[in-house]
Amino acid sequence: MKEDMSSIAKDLTSRVKLNDGVTMPLFGLGMYLSGSGQGGQAEHAVIHAVSTGYKLLDTAEFYGNEADVGRGIKNGGVKREDLFVVTKLWENGYDRCKKIFNKSLKMLDIGYVDLYLIHSPSTGKCVETYKAMLELKQEGLVRSVGVSNFGVHHLERLREAGLPTPSVNQIELHPWQQKKDIVEYCRQNGITVMGYSPLTKGQKLSDKSVLEIAKRHNKSPAQILIRWSVEHGFITIPKSSDPGRIEQNTDVFSWSLDQDALKILNGMPDWSCSWNPCITPWRG
Repeated sequence: MKEDMSSIAKDLTSRVKLNDGVTMPLFGLGMYLSGSGQGGQAEHAVIHAVSTGYKLLDTAEFYGNEADVGRGIKNGGVKREDLFVVTKLWENGYDRCKKIFNKSLKMLDIGYVDLYLIHSPSTGKCVETYKAMLELKQEGLVRSVGVSNFGVHHLERLREAGLPTPSVNQIELHPWQQKKDIVEYCRQNGITVMGYSPLTKGQKLSDKSVLEIAKRHNKSPAQILIRWSVEHGFITIPKSSDPGRIEQNTDVFSWSLDQDALKILNGMPDWSCSWNPCITPWRG
């Protein structure tokens, strides 16, 4: 796997310049399955994360907690312009994109979205949806436009349609799901790679090899997996709603994995903790 060593995060403030000139934090908080409801889990997670120093927050229409993220930002004591907020469109379509974005922006209530992503290519209509997102960018409502769960063939179809290169492709990334072909394509074409589920939704934290590596490095299994993403130069968004773990997950910058650990983790067999729309057929 070809590494982009210049994009390795040094701390919570580390950023990478996207292909449209927007700078994006390399580390943040994933909000998938964080509970919604005023004063609830998601809101408190955001408040604690931003007070801890997190600069990137990743949510989506599908997560059902955009309003909670917005309240967390407002109650977190951090300036809006110091944060980078990502949200995603669940089902595609030109008109639906415009309608749902306005709904998302109203719920977030933060003035603009830093990065808007097509959540997956599964529902088709990617070209018209992407054009709608570009119009939102032209209107100043979105700073950058990208995709999620796109395979190489999906990215090629966007290119063949004559559309601007997506700034980001967000895909499942961890030692058991390395997607080397997609990562290589993105890096060769100036698309920043963003990984979700770096902790495998907890399903590999008790893996024997991970436990041995964690013991040798005097770190938690979660920190080992997050550090793997950091060392590969991926933007990474570990999810947690627990204040202690939100803080613990940031202790991944002042140390490195040894070569034996990297060799073991890089050699893990293919396995996924999630869906894989990257392999779905292109549906326009």
